[in-house]
Amino acid sequence: MNNINQRLQNVKKLQAKRFENEDHWDEINDLLIKELDEILLIELKNTAALINIGAVYSDMGENERALDYLKTALKLGSDDKNLFINLAIVMVYMEMHQEEYHEYLETAENMTEDPLTFKAYFDPQSH
Repeated sequence: MNNINQRLQNVKKLQAKRFENEDHWDEINDLLIKELDEILLIELKNTAALINIGAVYSDMGENERALDYLKTALKLGSDDKNLFINLAIVMVYMEMHQEEYHEYLETAENMTEDPLTFKAYFDPQSH
């Protein structure tokens, strides 16, 4: 397994720990962003890193920034289920029209999840 894949696995594990350590949410987000930025310096077109950093920025409420990263992964041709789900989540939080994000959800239904990516947090009660 290459070093980047190992780093992405570690990112995914750290991301999961955020919910167990909510007192350290901001610090963990900072670590995630730092690690994902470093991965992207090595592999600018790593769609898993782009999808994950987009999810982290979404979780931080920085949806425009999240959308930029996710759209980059889309332009690079990623067919990861989490990309399409994260795009929809960000668009819901940005209060875009339902038709704009519903298509991404429909597309995601027929896709598989990359084991190196994760979904942005979504609270259906907030919308």
